[in-house]
Amino acid sequence: MPLNRRIVLASRPQGEARLENFRLETVALPPLADGQVLVRNLWLSLDPYMRMRMNEGRSYAAPQPINEVMIGGTVGEVVESRHPSYRPGDKVLAMFGWQEYGISDGSGMRKLPDGPLPLSAYLGTVGMPGVTAWYGLNRIIEPKAGETILVSAASGAVGGVVGQLAKLAGCRAVGIAGGPEKCRYVVEELRFDACIDYKSEDVAAALARACPNGIDGYFENVGGEILNAVLPAMNAHGRIALCGLIANYESEQVPIRQPRWLLVSRLKLQGFIVSEHMDLWPQALKELADHVTAGRIRYRETVAQGLENAPAAFLGMLKGKNLGKQLVKLV
Repeated sequence: MPLNRRIVLASRPQGEARLENFRLETVALPPLADGQVLVRNLWLSLDPYMRMRMNEGRSYAAPQPINEVMIGGTVGEVVESRHPSYRPGDKVLAMFGWQEYGISDGSGMRKLPDGPLPLSAYLGTVGMPGVTAWYGLNRIIEPKAGETILVSAASGAVGGVVGQLAKLAGCRAVGIAGGPEKCRYVVEELRFDACIDYKSEDVAAALARACPNGIDGYFENVGGEILNAVLPAMNAHGRIALCGLIANYESEQVPIRQPRWLLVSRLKLQGFIVSEHMDLWPQALKELADHVTAGRIRYRETVAQGLENAPAAFLGMLKGKNLGKQLVKLV
């Protein structure tokens, strides 16, 4: 059996996460038992939720254990199998985490089809981030043609899909992103109607210009001061899908300063965890795959090379250094 390199959580962050919170290890792999498969991971997904799970305390999922492999989605190739449903060469989606190999009895693992989509897409637009966008928009915001849909972190793996799905539903899509390059990408490549640069613009004033008819639906990935600027601009009976609060993961939490807007505008604010809605994944994945194959949904990837560079790529993503989906190419 080959040796396995893996990255574990060495310590919990105090404030911002740092490289020293991670440790690269090399360990021996045990021999396969009957009913197991050995997978060589090809791609690793890096996602904002991982930062929250590095902390202790109550959340929707258990904290990432110390001295264990960092959680994460992977796409890989079966290299050895003692399982009747898998054979060497099969490409699989799994949650093997930050390591080069994984062993599984098939639980929680999905065989990927042959087809036109690159394997990396199954960790992004045609994977968990895409389904997150699909669910929050279609099941919480429930867009209607002619409405204005606002998306924070619009250049990211989730936000970019939200805006494109909103456009396909006949809506005006407005993004919020950090920096002129990201805003250009959101408008020129993802085809949003407008994008607000929160780093250089007064967000409240920019919202008034970009959303002259108010905001009907808001997909929230960020929280903090962005959410405080958005609430007064929401139309009556507006809907907010609360997906993430990345602005609060590594710093002091910013409260909602004027919660009265939730009442005044009779807003729906609903948080969600996409893994609680697995019954809808097949429908969402089929629609997303069709859109990507037909060119109706576009995406970009930021790729780090090699497992050893995963921590730095992850920390960079938390600071907004990526464009689109952040991945690590392991082979």
